[in-house]
Amino acid sequence: MVGVIDTGGDCAEWTFPAEPDAVRVARHAVGDALGEWGLFPAFGDVAVLLVSELVTNALRYASGPIGVRLVRLDQGDLLVEVSDPLPDPPRERTSGPEDEGGRGLQLVACSAQRWGTRCGRTGKTVWFELAQPG
Repeated sequence: MVGVIDTGGDCAEWTFPAEPDAVRVARHAVGDALGEWGLFPAFGDVAVLLVSELVTNALRYASGPIGVRLVRLDQGDLLVEVSDPLPDPPRERTSGPEDEGGRGLQLVACSAQRWGTRCGRTGKTVWFELAQPG
C-alpha cells in the first residue's frame, strides 16, 4: 500500500495492489483517516462499508492498482473516490433475494447523497458523497 494522509489538510489517498487483502487494508486505512480527522462517528461505518464494496468490485473486474481518495468538503461533507484501470463504467444490477452479489452499487446509491462515475486517461473512478448528519 502506498498512501498519504494529510491530517492537517483535507485529503487522504492510497494506492493498493490488486490483491485479495486490498479490501481489508482499504477499510482500515479509511477508518484510520476518518478517526484522525475526528469524522469517524459521522461517516465511519457507512464510508468503510461503501469503500469495501467498491474495492471488492475493482478487484473482481479490473486488474491493476486500486486508488482510494477521501476529501473533506467545505460544508463538512465527505467525498470518496475509488479508481481502477478498467475503463468500462460499472453497471448497477438488480439483485434478487437469493443472489450472492450485485448489491455494491445499490448500497452506494441508497447510502450516498450523490454518486457517479467518470472515465479518465488511466481507467475509471466511482465516487460518492456522504452528507454530514444533522
